[in-house]
Amino acid sequence: MKYSFLTKLAGNFKKHPQEAKLGWHAEFLLDKAFREIDDGGFIDCHVHLAGLGEEETGCWINPTIMNARHPLDRFKLMNFINASAVEDLSLADQQYLERLQNLVNDFPYNGKFMLLAMDKAYHKNGEANLSDTKLYVPNDYIFEVYLSDPDHYIPCVSIHPYRRDAVAELEKWAKKGVRAVKWLPNTMGMNPADPLCEPFYEKMKEYDMVLLSHAGKESAVEVMKFKPYGNPLLLRKPLDMGVKVIVAHCASLGTNFDLDSTLNRPMSNFNLFLRLMEEKKYEGLLFADISALVQLNRMGTPLKTMLERTDLHHRLINGSDYPLPAVNAVVPTRLFSALGYISSSERKGLNEIYKKNPLLFDFVLKRCLKHPLDKKKQFPSGIFQDHPLLGLSRPLKEGTERDAHEGKGRPVSFTGKTGTKDYK
Repeated sequence: MKYSFLTKLAGNFKKHPQEAKLGWHAEFLLDKAFREIDDGGFIDCHVHLAGLGEEETGCWINPTIMNARHPLDRFKLMNFINASAVEDLSLADQQYLERLQNLVNDFPYNGKFMLLAMDKAYHKNGEANLSDTKLYVPNDYIFEVYLSDPDHYIPCVSIHPYRRDAVAELEKWAKKGVRAVKWLPNTMGMNPADPLCEPFYEKMKEYDMVLLSHAGKESAVEVMKFKPYGNPLLLRKPLDMGVKVIVAHCASLGTNFDLDSTLNRPMSNFNLFLRLMEEKKYEGLLFADISALVQLNRMGTPLKTMLERTDLHHRLINGSDYPLPAVNAVVPTRLFSALGYISSSERKGLNEIYKKNPLLFDFVLKRCLKHPLDKKKQFPSGIFQDHPLLGLSRPLKEGTERDAHEGKGRPVSFTGKTGTKDYK
C-alpha cells in the first residue's frame, strides 16, 4: 500500500540503510558524536514497538482509529505507518520490526535500545477498558523480540496497576530480570497518585525496578478524559515510596493544575516537572529522558531550558521516541539552524544521516545541539549512556530464558494466517 501523499510529512523511506552513502560532513559528525561514548555503552531508553496484530504478535489497535469519524487519529496512524517503512498493512508488524532492526544494525557502534510495551486501559474494578484503549503492545511480544537480539535490545514491560493481577504480573517479569515498567497515564487511564497503586509501587521498590512514565500532554495517542493524569505532580506518590521514576519527554507539553497550591491554578507541566527536579529529596530517585525534545513542538523553551540547566544533566537519559524521529515534519533541521542550535554545515551532514537512518539522526542531532546563546552548553556524553543508578542495560539474571536464546540477531518467529514470518 502506498502513502505518497504523506511523503513530505513522514519518512516514506524506501532504501535499506546500508545502501545509502554518507558524505564527509556526515561522517565527521558521526565520528564526533560517538567520541567519549564507550563501544556498546550507548543507550536509547524510549523505543516503541507497534503493530496491527495481523500476524499473531498480540498487538492491537482500536478499530475506531481507522474510522472515518476520527480523521485525526487515522491521519496520525498513517504518518507513523509511512515513517516506519510499512507498505503492506497485512504485514505491518513484520515490516515495522524489520525496519527497526535494520536501523539498529546500521549504528556504527553497538548500543542498547529499550523496547516499550503498552498495556490496555483498565477500570478501577480491575476490568479491561477496551473502549478507551487506543493501542496494545503485549509484554510477551516485547520480550520475544528482546530474546531475538539481547545484544541490542532491553525489554520494558507495561502493566496497568488497576489490573487484578498487576502485582503478580509485575513479579513475574521482575523474576525474569526485567528492569523497567512503562506507563502512559493519560492514555492508559491510571492516576499515579491513586492509593490503588501502592501495592504495585511496593513490589517495584522490592525489585528495584524503574518506572518510565509519560508526563505532560499526550499528542500521539490522546484520550481526552484522562488528560489530568499527565500531571507530573501525581508522580510524587511513587517517588515518596522510594520508586525510581524517569519522566518521559521532561513533561514538556501542556498544562495541568498546580496541586501543591491551594489556588489550584493551571501551570505548564514543564514548570511542574522542574519543581519536582529541584526538590532535594528526589535526588537519586527522579530522572527524565530527553526523548522528543528535538521535535518541533518542544524545541523552544523545553529544549533550550534543558540545555541551559547543566545542574540537571546528571539526571537525564537519552531516548528517541522512535518512530517519531522518522516523521520528518517534526524534526525540521532548517529551523534548528535558523534558531542557532546547529550550524549550516552541521545541518547538511545531519540531513544526509536522516535519509540513511532517522534513528541514528536523532542521536547525532542531540550531540550537535548547542544552546543558541551559550555554545558551551550542550548535552554531555553521559546522558547517552546508561545511568549507574538506573541500570537499565543490566544483563538478565543467570538461569532466565535468555540462556536458551543467546546469540545476536536470532529471528523471532510468529505463526500467522500466511504461515511463519521470520523477524530478522
